[in-house]
Amino acid sequence: MGFFKPLSSDQAARHLTRYFQQLKAKKPDRPLQAAVSAPKLGLNFTFPSDSTSQPYHIASIGKMFTAVLIQRLAAGGAFSIQDPIHPFFVPAELERLFVFQGADHARQVTIEHLLGHTSGIADYVEGRTLDGRVFLKDVLANPRTRWTPQALLDFTRSRQQAVGAPGQVFNYSDTGYVLLGLLIEKVTGRSFAENLHAHFFTPLGMHDTYLMFYSKAASQPQKEIQPIWMNQQEVSRFESLSCDWAGGGVISTTADLIKFNRALRAGELIGLDVVESMDRCPHKFQPGIYYGLGMMEIRFKDFFFLLGGLPRVRGPDVRT
Repeated sequence: MGFFKPLSSDQAARHLTRYFQQLKAKKPDRPLQAAVSAPKLGLNFTFPSDSTSQPYHIASIGKMFTAVLIQRLAAGGAFSIQDPIHPFFVPAELERLFVFQGADHARQVTIEHLLGHTSGIADYVEGRTLDGRVFLKDVLANPRTRWTPQALLDFTRSRQQAVGAPGQVFNYSDTGYVLLGLLIEKVTGRSFAENLHAHFFTPLGMHDTYLMFYSKAASQPQKEIQPIWMNQQEVSRFESLSCDWAGGGVISTTADLIKFNRALRAGELIGLDVVESMDRCPHKFQPGIYYGLGMMEIRFKDFFFLLGGLPRVRGPDVRT
């Protein structure tokens, strides 16, 4: 750590302000907001200063809610994350999703495999398709399409193939998290959105957070979300954004996400031993970023060897 001088909270705030001002200057028309909360260090930084209650589409950060909800249900005895998933689904729902090299592995897939992206299932968002069709291009070209969870599974079922047998390969998969969302609905008898509000949004006072297309914010009138850009298109009003669900369909704010993270890290939502197990990240997602069970870890030494003295940073899935 000899290369890095500790900063005071004021110095850190000034440094962060300069950094985000430079980022904003590069693309002034694009939304940018950030929050850094470190109460023990006396640091409570936001950029812009009035952005903490501005809702935005949090994308794959939403996988954290799905993963923590699964762990809460497991702690309540609904299942074990080591349980196979097939007893919770009728055969048609899993049909052709886990066929690899001619063998159907659906009966070997566990809940933990889905949480950690090791089930072998394809990824409808960015995975290879049999006909070369690119899913995100479809989202942009057909803005009025309403994607249901079943339609998302059907995309993988009909246009993709599994990439490996369960437990043998890490393959990031939104399709797997759609199955987790459906599993939550099956064991609780309530919609995925209702579960999110009942377990997290309402008790934690996350009044600006909701599941897009499926619920509303407690704070009304509901605030307009920040613009969403995909391939130079502003898509925040596209109905095709319904392609995100249990894998990343949540709208939230930096203030609400901080509330959730503090509760999670204080052991108020699941046991700290379970949080620790989710934070273990054995699989490389990309250079410098590793994956656990709905959580990611940044290892700075992978970016540059002189950064090896910096601590590892753990937090929610941030694939966008």
